[in-house]
Amino acid sequence: MRIRVLLFGQLKDICGRSQEELDLPAGSQVSAVLAHYSKTLPKFASLVSSVACSVNQEYDSGGTILREGDEVGLLPPVSGGAASIDNNPDKKMGVLRSEHCAIVREEINLAAFRSALTHPQDGALVLFDGVVRNNSRGRRTLYLDYEAYESMALSEMEKLAQAALERFSVRDLRLIHRLGRLEIGETSIAIGVAAAHRAAAFDACHWLIDTLKKTVPIWKKEHFADGAVWADGEPFPEEVRPQR
Repeated sequence: MRIRVLLFGQLKDICGRSQEELDLPAGSQVSAVLAHYSKTLPKFASLVSSVACSVNQEYDSGGTILREGDEVGLLPPVSGGAASIDNNPDKKMGVLRSEHCAIVREEINLAAFRSALTHPQDGALVLFDGVVRNNSRGRRTLYLDYEAYESMALSEMEKLAQAALERFSVRDLRLIHRLGRLEIGETSIAIGVAAAHRAAAFDACHWLIDTLKKTVPIWKKEHFADGAVWADGEPFPEEVRPQR
């Protein structure tokens, strides 16, 4: 049985490639993929306790029985920090969209982002603007590079948006994340929440950014004058970690 394995962030660096085909015995579980890389790559073995897995762009606990042609993602802890957003996912002009979310590669237009959410019935519009700062780990940051498991990241962002709409008393919301090289002072992520009352808007925005940084497969590489490192991500929630 042959499957496709995708590797991201520091796992990609350790393996020296971002994807490969892997042959496994029929009936193998996702945990067999982790075991394979742990056995063949000592540096991978030291990180395996913090790695999450996906099968066909859905988080997996490690017990799923794989089938021919499945796509398995090996995901290190994540560190991800629009104008009109339509209902049909597309990838035109470097943009990936869903109903409430977008992943882009160009500069985020905050004025258009705000305008898309403005409505006269709202008493509050809370905007979070995640900005690239000029320092990290006690060192001067030159710039950042963001990468993502793009289609899965968009799906997970949309799940968060739908959950926030159900959980908080808000009218509407938007999330947009930028990928690629970002310079100091540029926006990496924008979140906007519109509601009748400020408390609900603040609570929803706070929950969205905190949860996104734990569950959405986006990774950040920090570039310094003397080298570059992948940012330490937050641990995955227990419910999406593979069973060990």
